Amino acid sequence: MYNYTCLNPIAGVGLNLFSDDYSKVEDIKDADAALVRSAAMHDMELGDNVLAVARAGAGVNNIPLDKCAEKGIVVFNTPGANANGVKELVIAGMLYASRDIVGGIDWCLANQSDENIAKVAEKQKKNFAGTEISGKKLGVIGLGAIGVLVANAAEHLGMEVYGYDPYISVNAAWNLSGKVKHISNVEDIYKECDFITIHVPLLDSTKKMISADAIAMMKPTAIILNFARDLLVDEEAVVDALAAGKIKKYVSDFPNTTTVGAKGCIVTPHLGASTAESEDNCAIMAVREIRDYLENGNIVHSVNFPDCSMGGCSAAGRIGILHKNVKGMIGQITTILGSDDVNVSDLMNKGKGEYAYSLLDVDSPVSDATADKIKAIDGEIGRASCRERV
Repeated sequence: MYNYTCLNPIAGVGLNLFSDDYSKVEDIKDADAALVRSAAMHDMELGDNVLAVARAGAGVNNIPLDKCAEKGIVVFNTPGANANGVKELVIAGMLYASRDIVGGIDWCLANQSDENIAKVAEKQKKNFAGTEISGKKLGVIGLGAIGVLVANAAEHLGMEVYGYDPYISVNAAWNLSGKVKHISNVEDIYKECDFITIHVPLLDSTKKMISADAIAMMKPTAIILNFARDLLVDEEAVVDALAAGKIKKYVSDFPNTTTVGAKGCIVTPHLGASTAESEDNCAIMAVREIRDYLENGNIVHSVNFPDCSMGGCSAAGRIGILHKNVKGMIGQITTILGSDDVNVSDLMNKGKGEYAYSLLDVDSPVSDATADKIKAIDGEIGRASCRERV
């Protein structure tokens, strides 16, 4: 039996995927797993029972990844589950920035009592004229699940699309339109593109990636779109550039006191994944990740441990061991199992930074005494298992 808790409302279509072996609890200290969306976890006391945290979404800056790794808690996210919802809002953002749709709507509301509004509108519409996006150059920085969808959609809308991602995955490359031009130097995007949209994770290396220096390279007609994370952009530099007429618009999905109300800023209240479909997809994916880890020991889409999957467990037992990524760990584990007459029928080991994960299928049950020996290995930090729990 497993316990789970929800730190935010999670779509029922996902929670319904939990079997009768799972019970919902209110306190994370009593849970084996937690599902979260935006709840801040950095100051949260995590119980010793917690084995997994699944973020129903892509960003994980609200989760203390290092703290979780040290405690042997695997953190998952759901990359791609909300990609279509974000993609559609990026396209809408380009349209809002190209044509003064918001200004036109505001004018209609302000003149709704005018009996001659239809006639007057014909004279006023020139004040809200804009440009089309077809034929314009779009630079997509980051070609993950969202970036690829944005690039492909923009290409279908007649835009000339440039993509930059030095770490593009094989899967993303297969899904990317062959008409998207691959750029090896991001500065080419800053200099050439009419629209620039950023879709990279927030890391120390990407914080304020769109900097004052980057903005200085852009066209005065450039439009920057940020539907990834606000800290990816030096927004004070953006506001200054907008005021000076050095760029045209900034579209952001992250409201704050710097951008809301500033000249040239179009800001929405974090609507990227706020669709019924995205919330459902994220919930479904998060629950499946938790179940696969707790029941099969498989790690898929983790952000603080390496992905490691051997499918369903058909052996007498499966042992999953979280440990430091140091030499000699596999040898110590298999030596202990062998000395206690436990045969390893299959094994997989993956490392990621300072942490690693070993998954072993065994032909006989593992005794408590054997489990205690494995737990005593220097560098062992946590475990999960199928059939026989270590």
